[in-house]
Amino acid sequence: MQELLRDILLILIESGVTDFYAGGAIGWDMFCESELLNMKKQYPQIKLHIILPCPPEIQTQLWNDENKKEYAHILSAADSTEIVSEIYSKDCMKMRNTRLVDSGNICVCYFNRNSSRSGTAQTVRMAYKKGKTILNLYYSR
Repeated sequence: MQELLRDILLILIESGVTDFYAGGAIGWDMFCESELLNMKKQYPQIKLHIILPCPPEIQTQLWNDENKKEYAHILSAADSTEIVSEIYSKDCMKMRNTRLVDSGNICVCYFNRNSSRSGTAQTVRMAYKKGKTILNLYYSR
């Protein structure tokens, strides 16, 4: 999967994409953020922008130490960080997802369509409704 993600990101970079937005969640988001930070060494023109649903100390309360450490590294290396809500609420994730979709033109995701109630599903639906290009790597495995 890492090689496929890197290939997709490379195609985007070589076609002129310089700004990448991610949501700071455990899993796919952190996987992509880490890959972009690695690629930034070779392509210093790219920028990683993290859009968070709430402050990091709230978002990570239930995370294990390893994920918290990786997250802290990603946030410190990102070119910008935006927090959409100062508190955790039932709406902050949706607000973050909306901001992510509004920020970019292409949605690179790893989405199993069987999980239609997930945050990823919500984000993909939003992107689709707004006419964004969706690159779902789930079906490329």
